[in-house]
Amino acid sequence: MAETLRSSSLLKNVSRYEDVKEAAKKTKEEMGKQEFLTLFTAQLQNQNPLEPVKNEAFIAQLAQFSQLEALTNMQGSLDKFVTSMSGERMLGSAALIGKKVSVTDTPTQLNTGGDISGNIDLPTGASGVQISIFDAQGRLVQELTAGPQMPGSMPLVWDGKDAANKPAPPGLYRLSATAVVNGQTSKVPVNTLSTVRSIATNPADGNVSVEVDGGKTVLLTDVKRVGI
Repeated sequence: MAETLRSSSLLKNVSRYEDVKEAAKKTKEEMGKQEFLTLFTAQLQNQNPLEPVKNEAFIAQLAQFSQLEALTNMQGSLDKFVTSMSGERMLGSAALIGKKVSVTDTPTQLNTGGDISGNIDLPTGASGVQISIFDAQGRLVQELTAGPQMPGSMPLVWDGKDAANKPAPPGLYRLSATAVVNGQTSKVPVNTLSTVRSIATNPADGNVSVEVDGGKTVLLTDVKRVGI
């Protein structure tokens, strides 16, 4: 019986290996204010009385810890602020659903009896511009030509009719353009107005993006024009 009591009393002072390992892992991963004060007190108690640490050294340690704690708190506040702003941007951007925004080189929806409008940026102007319209299967439907253009943005409108001057069926169409600039022919991007179908936020960086006709997704920051 006495042997059993001795074993029980000994077991009270024995810690499981898993508990010790978990405590060491926690201490290694994170040192908070209490852990720092414990180490700081131990340093005071075990310093060499013949060569005590100067007050300036202790003050410097406290100042460093205070600065680190302030920076950590500031980082946490900034993270919360960014998360909050991301949510507000998404809610504000929800008003764009159903509206038209300008996107570059993407299929655009043609409705029955409707048209497709857009623009081409020509910073140095052009001697001539040719616009090709392709359907969802990549077939050429219509070609439009324009004469000399001044530097700036060239507006364009496709009336929705094919080469035979008949209404093209509703669906997605892509506009492609080439321009003669300084005697050389090169492809130029076409900006068309597409309807916003949904809004999404990237959880990694908080960027808001919009999904338009055809399933293309563009960043809200890349949207330069909003129409009705």
